Order: sequence, then structure tokens, then C-alpha cells
Amino acid sequence: MNLIRYFKARISENRQLNGEHNLLTLVPLTGINEPEPGQFYMTGTGACNYDPLLKRPFSLFRRKNNSLQILYRIKGRGTSLISGLGEGAIVDMLGPLGNSYPMPAHNETPLIIAGGIGIAPLFSLAERLAGRAYIFYGARTRDELFFLAELKVFAKGLFISTDDGSYGEKGAIIAVLNDFLTRHSSPVTRHLIYACGPAPMFESLWNVVRGTGIKTYVTLEENMACGIGACLGCVVNTGDGHKSVCKEGPVFLINDILHITG
Repeated sequence: MNLIRYFKARISENRQLNGEHNLLTLVPLTGINEPEPGQFYMTGTGACNYDPLLKRPFSLFRRKNNSLQILYRIKGRGTSLISGLGEGAIVDMLGPLGNSYPMPAHNETPLIIAGGIGIAPLFSLAERLAGRAYIFYGARTRDELFFLAELKVFAKGLFISTDDGSYGEKGAIIAVLNDFLTRHSSPVTRHLIYACGPAPMFESLWNVVRGTGIKTYVTLEENMACGIGACLGCVVNTGDGHKSVCKEGPVFLINDILHITG
């Protein structure tokens, strides 16, 4: 089976979650390659005049029955066009693309760290690791926390924080993580971290895990044009040279990313 393929999908739902976020449910019209947690899709905007021309990259949120679900934030022309697509609309898709999250060994305790819309690529991982992972989920306010009921079912333990204190602990989620690691680290505990969120969260996370030996995988977001590494538009500097986020990523070890580790 081809590792990369184009396909068309029909929108079965484009549900508004709040003023800035939607959950898009797509039913592929043909057979597709099965995605893994951490991979993404280049998604067409539905514009019949090819304006905008480029597809938009979205992480897999969830594979549910015969559909693909994408959680996205409306922040530009492309996502605004997608938010206006209704049930029955057909969109062009390319994927699944990129690498996926390595699964933890049986003796590793997975910790999932999500900041804001960073929950998007991590939700399917939390589902895959149901009953094994501690989940740390932070957002600016209660209105930007999504699918908490499902996460409570998946999580071995769920920790929530908001910047304004409207839900969970007040403050940054990395502070909650740091407190957890302080209380739960021991010579026999092997933690494995998966994280996605804004750059400041990654910087704080690096300060917490640096020198601990905790293997930490992060999902990077960059502007993408092709999604297959041909255009070199999403290159990041790593300890092993320049790499394309769409092809060699989007999942990287945090200590390999030079602009995070400095």
C-alpha cells in the first residue's frame, strides 16, 4: 500500500465548539492508509477556484469508525473557508503524512502534555494509551478545554490548568507537570513525555526535563506548502542538520531541536 496518497472525503459534520474552534468530521470516499497518532493531513479548503491554492495541514484528532476527525482553530483565510463548509461538501485530502509517536515500552509511564490546541495531535494518542497515561492539559480559559469527559476516561490521571483559573489549577500546565515529577520521580520510575503546544510551553518544558534523562517527544507546527518535504518550506534546525517538519517530523525529540534547547 502506498505510504502517501490523495483521496477525497465528504464532510459529515463541521461542529462549532466555540468562537474559534471547530471539530471537522470527514468520511473518506475510498479506502485510505490507516493513520497513527501524531500524523497529519493536508486538507483542501473546498475553494473551487483554487484560491487559496495550498491545502492546510491538520493533525489527526481521532479515527472514529469510518471517519477522520480534525480539531482546528479558525485563524486565517484557509481555515475560515473550511469552517464555512457544510455537511456533504467534498474536500481533497493528502495523507496520512509525517512520522508518528513511538509507543512506550511496558516499563515506561507515559505523560501527555497539551497546551491549548496542542490537544489535537495528542487526543488519539491518549485514546491509544487508555489507562496508562497521565494527561496534563492547559489552556487560557475553560472555554478552550475540549473533550474533558473523554480524556477522563482515557487517563490514568488527568491534570488541568487554566491561565485565568476558570477551571483546574490557575497557571501554566508545565508548573503542574513539574510538581508531579517532583513528587513521583524515583530510581525505578521511567517517564516518557509526549507534548504539543505553543513555543513558550516547549521552552518551559525543556527547562523541566533538561538533565533528567526523561525522553521527551514534541510535535512541531510550521507553515507547510507541500506536506511531503519537496518545497523545504517547513525546515527546522536540529542537532542532526536541517530537517523538514512535514517529512522527518512533525514529532521530534525535544533535545534535538536547537531553537528550543538553545
